[in-house]
Amino acid sequence: MKKILFIDRDGTLIQEPEDYQVDRLEKLEFYPEAIYYVSKIAKELDFELVMVTNQDGLGTDSFPEKEFWPIQNFIENVFANEGATFKESLIDKTFAKDNAETRKPNIGLLQQKGYLEDGKYDLKNSFMVGDRLTDIEFAYNFGGKGIFINTHVELGADEIKNDKSKVKNAIALETSSWKEIYEFLKLNDRSAQISRKTNETDIFIDLNLDGTGKSKIDTGIAFFDHMLDQISRHGQMDLTIQVKGDLEVDEHHTIEDTAIALGEVFHKALGNKLGIERYGFCLPMDDCLAQVAIDFGGRNWLVWDADFKREMVGKIPTCLLYHLL
Repeated sequence: MKKILFIDRDGTLIQEPEDYQVDRLEKLEFYPEAIYYVSKIAKELDFELVMVTNQDGLGTDSFPEKEFWPIQNFIENVFANEGATFKESLIDKTFAKDNAETRKPNIGLLQQKGYLEDGKYDLKNSFMVGDRLTDIEFAYNFGGKGIFINTHVELGADEIKNDKSKVKNAIALETSSWKEIYEFLKLNDRSAQISRKTNETDIFIDLNLDGTGKSKIDTGIAFFDHMLDQISRHGQMDLTIQVKGDLEVDEHHTIEDTAIALGEVFHKALGNKLGIERYGFCLPMDDCLAQVAIDFGGRNWLVWDADFKREMVGKIPTCLLYHLL
């Protein structure tokens, strides 16, 4: 199911003027770095973009549509030209006093457009980005999370209908930076878990590719734990691996099945692989030089050129290392 990044317009994509109405081009000012990072989100992460905005009294004498649409079309075109195309823009034209079902924080517009249909979208893992607490309540109401662009003023607080503490608990990130929003969404997008149970092994792995190098690893084979820890430590990944294997038989199943599960969780966490670098680096050590070339392109192949002078390293049979990789 597709995840959605719902994004408010005024105060989020563009700066909001004092009179809360962008009705002339000279009043239009984009929010700092919004174009750049919304573009990166669109290109690199697995979200559909949907703009959701309340435009008080649009179509009335106080805000004629002829003054709105040239600005709206210009905004959408600017983002589209940078690779960030909105699936659609959901615009409510009512006033707050009307209490319309289509006005944020209500989710009538989502109902009308089919976003709430079962199995159509992954709303639990979708977000609403906005500068008002009503935007956060909107996220709470559709069952997702809110990203609160904090202006240090609780805009929209008087319009909240649910318990304010519950609404605030729906805030997944509070920031004033689109860079931080991008990094947060990318972090969420590059984590995965896997459980794998067979007659020989019971394995659980939790991986965060954008972690800090923390690990908690227990395979029952101390030197194997040590080597797996290096992946976490030097790759700056958070990695939990818990394995119960038939070590009373031998090490083979534990090592083989851990490798299979680790490959699967990497595949899951990498997703569509957009945004990752193609090239890495080589690190010579003080007592050896090991060179490894890895391609995450999905083409299975292994060239192995390593000779060992001993049968075991710790409790790992050296003959299993080729098999492991």
